[in-house]
Amino acid sequence: QGQLLAKSWSSLFEGQSGATTRGPIYSFNGRNILTDPLWPRRLAWHGSTPRGGRARRRDCQGWRGSGTDEGMATPLGQGRLLAGHRHNCSTP
Repeated sequence: QGQLLAKSWSSLFEGQSGATTRGPIYSFNGRNILTDPLWPRRLAWHGSTPRGGRARRRDCQGWRGSGTDEGMATPLGQGRLLAGHRHNCSTP
């Protein structure tokens, strides 16, 4: 939609100034995920470690609907995209 998400690529991942999203951020079907009720937790799911590697068994890859599988995700607007926390894969 032509909006700037961050001042630089590194600011998205390293938490530099300007990394906090000021919105809107659109889903592939055009919904603003920062305000849409279909996105109540507003998480960026990435399955990565803070250094950018794959978080083994924390990427929801084997998830099939319900259960206790966990994946790495970060709340949007935090300023450090890969500073993730474990979240249940069943949670939207």
